[in-house]
Amino acid sequence: MEQVSSTGKPVQITVTDGYDLKGFKGDTPVTFVRAEFNQVVLGDSAKITVSPEGTAKYNFTSSFEFNPEGGITLDDLAHKPVFLTVTEVLPKEKKQKDEKTLILGQAVVDLLPLLEGESSFETVVPLHPVPGSPLEPLRSGVKQCSLEVKVFVSEPLLTPAQISGGSLLKVTLEAAYSVPESFIPIGPLQNYMVGLQVPSVGEKDYPILFKNGTLKLGGEREPVPRPKKWPIANILAPGANNIPNAFIVGGPYEEEEGELNHPETDDESQLSFHGVAYVNMVPLLYPGVKRIRGAFHVYPYIDSSVYEKTKCLFSLFRDTGHHLIQNNKVGGVNSPLSKPVISKNLKEDKTVKEKDIEGKPKPGDVQAPSIKSQSSDTPLEVEPSLCHNPEGQQYVEAGTYIVLEIQLDKALVPKRMPEELARRVKEMIPPRPPLTRRTGGAQKAVSDYHMQIKNISRAILEEYHRMFGKQVAKLGSDMDSETLEEHKCQLSYELNCSGKYFAFKEQLKHAVVKIVREKYLKTTSFESQEELQTFISELYVFLVDQMHVALNQTIPDDVQGAVSTIYTTSEQLRLFAFEAEVNENFEMAAVYYEERLVREPQNLEHWLDYGAFCLLTEDNIKAQECFRKALSLNQNHIHSLLLCGVLAVLMENYEQAEIFFEDATCLEPTNVVAWTLLGLYYEIQNNDIRMEMAFHEAFKQLQAQALQARVTKQKSTGTVEYVEEGGKVESSLGPWGVTNGSSTTAIKVEAPAGPGAPLSVLDEFLEESSKLQSDSREPLLSIQSQDPTISQKLSNILLKEIPAKKETSKCQDSLTFLHPTTYGISQTPTTIFMETIRFLMKVNAVQYVHRVLAHELLCPQGGPSCEYYLVLAQTHLLKKDFAKAEEYLQQAAQMDYLNPNVWGVKGHLYFLSGNHAEAKACYERTISFVVDAAEMHFIFLRLGHIYLEEKEYEKAKKTYLQACKRSPSCLTWLGLGIACYRLEELTEAEDALSEANALNNYNAEVWAYLALVCLKAGRQLEAEQAYKYTMKLKLKDEALLAEIHMVQETVGFGNPSF
Repeated sequence: MEQVSSTGKPVQITVTDGYDLKGFKGDTPVTFVRAEFNQVVLGDSAKITVSPEGTAKYNFTSSFEFNPEGGITLDDLAHKPVFLTVTEVLPKEKKQKDEKTLILGQAVVDLLPLLEGESSFETVVPLHPVPGSPLEPLRSGVKQCSLEVKVFVSEPLLTPAQISGGSLLKVTLEAAYSVPESFIPIGPLQNYMVGLQVPSVGEKDYPILFKNGTLKLGGEREPVPRPKKWPIANILAPGANNIPNAFIVGGPYEEEEGELNHPETDDESQLSFHGVAYVNMVPLLYPGVKRIRGAFHVYPYIDSSVYEKTKCLFSLFRDTGHHLIQNNKVGGVNSPLSKPVISKNLKEDKTVKEKDIEGKPKPGDVQAPSIKSQSSDTPLEVEPSLCHNPEGQQYVEAGTYIVLEIQLDKALVPKRMPEELARRVKEMIPPRPPLTRRTGGAQKAVSDYHMQIKNISRAILEEYHRMFGKQVAKLGSDMDSETLEEHKCQLSYELNCSGKYFAFKEQLKHAVVKIVREKYLKTTSFESQEELQTFISELYVFLVDQMHVALNQTIPDDVQGAVSTIYTTSEQLRLFAFEAEVNENFEMAAVYYEERLVREPQNLEHWLDYGAFCLLTEDNIKAQECFRKALSLNQNHIHSLLLCGVLAVLMENYEQAEIFFEDATCLEPTNVVAWTLLGLYYEIQNNDIRMEMAFHEAFKQLQAQALQARVTKQKSTGTVEYVEEGGKVESSLGPWGVTNGSSTTAIKVEAPAGPGAPLSVLDEFLEESSKLQSDSREPLLSIQSQDPTISQKLSNILLKEIPAKKETSKCQDSLTFLHPTTYGISQTPTTIFMETIRFLMKVNAVQYVHRVLAHELLCPQGGPSCEYYLVLAQTHLLKKDFAKAEEYLQQAAQMDYLNPNVWGVKGHLYFLSGNHAEAKACYERTISFVVDAAEMHFIFLRLGHIYLEEKEYEKAKKTYLQACKRSPSCLTWLGLGIACYRLEELTEAEDALSEANALNNYNAEVWAYLALVCLKAGRQLEAEQAYKYTMKLKLKDEALLAEIHMVQETVGFGNPSF
């Protein structure tokens, strides 16, 4: 053995034993083991005779030197195994000078454990027979022969720091499919190769070659699972080609990162069929990603195209690969003929980094569009023009693609574990479990006292019935007072003599003591006798009163009827709060929201609703408190996490925002909105790679949901389509959306640097776009990705925009807030951004919506749509910018004229701007549709209001009746009551007004019309009471107040101040 240099480390391989061996000649052959590594023979063992049991004791040790500065390196250890060849020495025949040997088999030892920090390991490796070897099993069940091997180094080859700071890159080239028909050999055997260049910072690119690809005809099936093979030629035993315990694991093509991850239709040695494929390596920079696998198109290798995409003119095959071709024993790289055959490997593949795609997808590239695309691509090679590479052009004609897998031992960018995210959330918002009910307290003490009174009274009645029951039944109502007094004396005597009186007193004493301690808080001695007597008198009065309460509950008074009360549900309170929001009566809305919280403080939905209301009133601090309270009640609630993240962004707490969004994606990986909001956060942080990752994941989940919905629909209608394995079917799915349309690439919207008016900037952008837009959408979309000035304007859109505070209106007619609606009438494509917009509009996060609208505008499957313009109109209505709102509503109507939501919002626009005639026409058109608009409640309310103004009382009555049936509230019953009163239907009017008063007895207008009804009905007392509350609640309608005074003067009563 050679002396080990001072910088080298010897690696020792010891073959101790062989098992189940047999030879060509006899059952006890003479064999030896030869060790090879990196095409160098390390040594031969002594010749050992195999025992009759098939065991051989070799105890053979060989070694080589690992030297990272030269010679055998880490890369050699990673992808080159040690070969152990077992050879049989045949007995010498007469006149034979040299011994004859025959190879029995080869074993493979993978040295990868040495790169994982191991300094020694033992393994039993199978001995793979060579063709014709007696080691080949003749039948199933026969044991495979094997070798026991030990590998040892004096110290680990890598330090713990090197192991933790590095990672192992594994590249698997699975196969090339749909190769040209010219690949079918009709002459000499051909050699099919693929090359890959791995970039290295500050060093020369490392080449990886996949040689000796075999051509398989169409219809041949690969074994499942298919083993991975060593990238080494001239292995003697076929079984030794396979890497131990390594198999190709496929999966759904939708989860791949390649170009075909969605259904579609679809000189000395000449370098024939020179092609190139581009592999996007960016997903390896996503947090936690260790493996990418996908199918990639093969294009002709043309220098100009490769340089344009990779900024590199180096060709692995053309510049360094000719010697590989010449030295290969299989043959040249020429090829002749064409079609559906499967080639295991193709031509070449090398990794380069391309930083700017300039908004243009590569030919045939179906890469999901990002806002600012960065990619790392792998080419397969080309010539200056297609006419110079006609053979390479056949790849395009045949639709050739390769399937490639790149795997890392550890992710380049670590991902935070769900446990860590949950811990961080708990640190920011400690969970608050429901409060346990106290068993004590004043109320509980009084309740216990009532229970004891009831028990004692029941026991006394039973005793009375036992003593005088028969006599009472006999006398009946003829029993006089003297008899009752006699019964009372006898009962008292019996209770005292029997000791029951004392028992009753003891039974009641504990309850009285609890009242003294819990209600009166008396736990110490009294300072004087006078103080004690005063307290006893007060306590006696209280106990007697409570005794009467308990006895009345036990024996209720049948004469006095119970007063009926109307209990408002939580949903009714939410509706009342919503009505107050629309009327800009924010104080009353807050009262309703707070009442819901008082009733059910542990209901997180109530906290979310209140937080959304605070967002509407621009009280972000209170909104944050509400959302965090909801999250403390359930730290796995996705909407609470997302809303906490949104508020953290709005308040510029970016580190917390990332925790919230990331935790949401971990808890619910299929949530489209969670991934989209995470991507928007990364955009604010200018983290383009993670932004692209989040948007890609959101699109993938949206695509999966769409496919699932389509399959469910097909199953329900009995029209399920079946596709053969490996087949390609046409799909309506495209990047970022559910319907494949334009291929325009989105433009990045940068985070703003200063204050601005987002809506005005977005309006200006739309105006410029609309000038260039024709009747179809395609021209507008193509212009979006080409005009840099438009892109620059979008980059100035401000995320954190605080509109001016709204002043509370003095009358109901100044309704400005429109509840966010879900526009689901027209069958337009759904995108991840529109899904997010719907979520944000529901919670009044209008400040965040502006950024998402910009993405929706530039999204290939989004762009100007009916729903898009409706959202824009709604945001302008909130700002009372009626001109812009009308402009966008006109655009929405042009795109979907039969959408009831369009007409409903147009009605609101005209109503708020005072054009009630146009509002009436729009509302009437809305309710005439078969499909209702998203929010019919206020359409009915406002249309009924217009009918009352125009004195069309019958129409008003019918409209308000519909509203009362759908969602009754104080305002719907009030409108119905007014219509009935004007129609002189006083009974119906009183009933409706009574319902309105029961739901809200603080509405002055309800009391005013009740006063009018009572005046017309001649009920003076009730009229005066109703008028009193009308004045107390300060009725603001002067005309209505004057009408009341006129009726009072007519009937001569109703105003006590006369």
